[in-house]
Amino acid sequence: MYPRLTFWLLPALLLVAALSGLLLGSLDWRTVQAASADIVTDLRLSRVLLAILAGAGLGLSGALTQAVVRNPLASPDLIGVTAGAGLAATTLMLLWPDLAFGWLIPAAIIGALLAVLVMLALVGRGTLNPSRLVLVGIALSSWLAALTDWLLVSHPQKVNMALVWLTGSLWGRGWDHVWILLPWLLVLVPLALMLSLRLDLLALGDEAAEGLGANVRRSRLLALLLAVAMAAVSVAVCGAISFVGLVAPHLARLLVGGAHHRLLPVAAMVGALLVLVSDIAARTLLAPIELPAGVLTALIGAPYFLFLLTRYRGW
Repeated sequence: MYPRLTFWLLPALLLVAALSGLLLGSLDWRTVQAASADIVTDLRLSRVLLAILAGAGLGLSGALTQAVVRNPLASPDLIGVTAGAGLAATTLMLLWPDLAFGWLIPAAIIGALLAVLVMLALVGRGTLNPSRLVLVGIALSSWLAALTDWLLVSHPQKVNMALVWLTGSLWGRGWDHVWILLPWLLVLVPLALMLSLRLDLLALGDEAAEGLGANVRRSRLLALLLAVAMAAVSVAVCGAISFVGLVAPHLARLLVGGAHHRLLPVAAMVGALLVLVSDIAARTLLAPIELPAGVLTALIGAPYFLFLLTRYRGW
């Protein structure tokens, strides 16, 4: 009964947040002008949909990552996806600033995929040992972040755009970005949901999963590639919105438990709600100044990460 209530409650909260995002800052309540409708449809609606899509991709990516690594502290940030995408995008923005924004999308995706390929090569053969994945991912993410910082320091005159992207912002995003992200998620999300049974087997441990007929390495690699793809395309379009992939699966697990046929869709909805609410708050709290949404997700996620560290310190 409780999981069923959650499946009704989360879409209702998403709808309320979406309507709030459409109205806040769009209408002059004293004199509603005709231009307000254009603002809602052309600017606000695309931004709301983009926040929902990106948040769903990040939340689902985090749930897949935690299932693969079997570590509650895992997230796309941990395995180098965000750092790889950030390095590639920063390099493009600083060294070739005149290129169109469209080039940023494939650059970030390629950077994320290359980072994960390097991580897999460093992990080596076998069944992708979870502990080794975590350790290599942390080291690789730190190294890529250091390279990104070096680029920023080396090109101070061009740093503004890169900093906005690295903090994660939906400012300036429109329908073009929605149409870039939507086809990817329409393909990747159903594939991820189809892995729910395999992920439940992986949760039993490698030996038990193999005893039940699962190909552990293939299942883990497929789930990892799907997680990378969803996180990479979301980050490419909206920037490095951090901690959503960490927090969303934990909140989903508190609501519906650990069975992946329920956990995966709820993690996607929680991620969408987190990014949407963060973007609305970032746009309205200090209006007319607009904060990056990634700043607010970090303010929420960092203390939660510290709480998880104390809770799972025996891992």
